Amino acid sequence: LSFEWIIQPAPDGLAQAYLLAEDFLAGAPSALVLGDNIFFGHGLPEILASADAKETGGTVFGYHVADPRRYGVVGFGDDGQATSIIEKPEKPASNYAVTGLYFLDGSAPERAKRVKPSARNELEITTLLESYLTEGTLTVERMGRGYAWLDTGTHASQLDASNFVRTLQTRQGLQVGCSEEIAFGRDWIDRKQLHA
Repeated sequence: LSFEWIIQPAPDGLAQAYLLAEDFLAGAPSALVLGDNIFFGHGLPEILASADAKETGGTVFGYHVADPRRYGVVGFGDDGQATSIIEKPEKPASNYAVTGLYFLDGSAPERAKRVKPSARNELEITTLLESYLTEGTLTVERMGRGYAWLDTGTHASQLDASNFVRTLQTRQGLQVGCSEEIAFGRDWIDRKQLHA
């Protein structure tokens, strides 16, 4: 496996990631995952593979939360289709927050160039997502009750995530997010490499 990274010089908004990565992406679709987010649930790899297989448009994941005012919130029409995404609204249109996982096509950097700084002086990811939504090319997959989305951006939420993982590992006797197990299960490494 090979990893490359680009450092964001200042916290100028998530949409800036697509500007910084434009040359690296070279028109290819991409997945952006926030480093302080943890996802867990049966069947998650298949859902992610489905989102990754889309060649045009974008896919984001909505997760039911108790206090949506802290997040980008998805509004839905009577038909269940997403109609809006608003960053930290005072009066949320739903309880579905957009998680920190974004699958966007190769047009994301060009779209990001059109995003204007918000009142917080950030290039908001919700504004970028709205460009897909208005075209009808954004899919919002609702993550059901069997999934966990943990945003570990605070000390308290880091503790919550640690306790969640510890509980699962202790009760099941299985590792959560074990990169070696995943690589072996996907045939990216052989048994000898697994035990190295």
